[in-house]
Amino acid sequence: MGHIKESSWVPSVTLRVGIGNVGIAALLLGADGRVRGDADMVFEGQPVHPSGAVRHENTSLVLALHEVEAEVERIVIAGPATTGSLAAMAPDRAVVVAWLIAHPDDANAVVFGEFFRESGGWKFTGIGKGYASGLAELVAEFGVEVAEEEPAAAGPVPLTGVVKMPGQAPPADGDLVVESASAPDPDPDPAPAGPFPPADRPYELVEGWEFGPVFEPFVAEGFGNDVIALDDRVGTGPVLVELAHEGYGYLGLFPLDRRNKDDGFLFNALLPGFLGSAAAQTPKGRPLRMRLDAENRWILRVKPLAAARRLEGTLSGYGPEALIYLGNGADLRVEFEGDPKDGRGYVGIQSYGVGGRTGGRLPDMDLLLNEIGALRQTVPVPQGPQLLSLKAEGPWTLTVNELD
Repeated sequence: MGHIKESSWVPSVTLRVGIGNVGIAALLLGADGRVRGDADMVFEGQPVHPSGAVRHENTSLVLALHEVEAEVERIVIAGPATTGSLAAMAPDRAVVVAWLIAHPDDANAVVFGEFFRESGGWKFTGIGKGYASGLAELVAEFGVEVAEEEPAAAGPVPLTGVVKMPGQAPPADGDLVVESASAPDPDPDPAPAGPFPPADRPYELVEGWEFGPVFEPFVAEGFGNDVIALDDRVGTGPVLVELAHEGYGYLGLFPLDRRNKDDGFLFNALLPGFLGSAAAQTPKGRPLRMRLDAENRWILRVKPLAAARRLEGTLSGYGPEALIYLGNGADLRVEFEGDPKDGRGYVGIQSYGVGGRTGGRLPDMDLLLNEIGALRQTVPVPQGPQLLSLKAEGPWTLTVNELD
């Protein structure tokens, strides 16, 4: 089961596909359901397809669907048997696929799902088919030539050409060997997994939004727990804090008061592949300091509040996010899929009307939604400009229906 319950359309753009820190592979198939050659398998040891349309980056895949060769009808996503959530993220950070994975009984490798062409576009469908004999059996079904390794010679022997999925033991006799060129040297600073973004990701300010200071972004990166203090480039007032956290594990971000103690929290989550944003208040006369509780690699950015995504039409995401609304009074349709693990999880929306304000503190909050579990509800949103603080422990979609 998962967010995608039937075949669903996805945009023909560049998608980043990941399952936490699980290593995955892509198989590019023709109309006959088979690869044209071993080069049509993209994985850690063969990280770039000859067309350049599919790449393996650390444990995630980058699929430029608009650049895939016309002969390719399907792109199968496979890897070692696991549980978790397969997510595909578009360049605007919208999560277009969120598929909950169950570990098939007695399976060592799984076809998680596939992207396929239909009516000039692309769709995704979840599959979850397991293979007891592992990756060798799986890829052979799609036409990849599998060969047994030669007996080991004396002394160290490089494992050139051997498929090595992260989290698996080294291949034994009879395991998968793809006859291909030597794999490149390991990247000393590999790209992060899943939707983990680069530190220098570009952004734009929402035209017509005037609330909060404007400044050059502040960026910090690290691994594990830390204390982060902003420098003097960030003015006094509300700012946008973005935080990305790689893989699985707890993540919390807590502003510190003058006594250097926690003063509420901005994030408090267990979502895998976390990427969220929230509004924070920079205090007057001292820098904003925050305590970070993290288990893995992270990137934190502080930007003007005007860099938040604008809510108009239909918008999708995964996890907490600060949104800007500039329209008329509206009915807001909220679709929340719940926590990927159990379908529960919290979802709430707080509204802050900032009309006529350019600085200072956020005004009083109006609570629009406060629920637990998957839901389909419509809530009223006041006329903008509004800052909407969305707290969500899973995938969500918002659709705005402005009133006349």
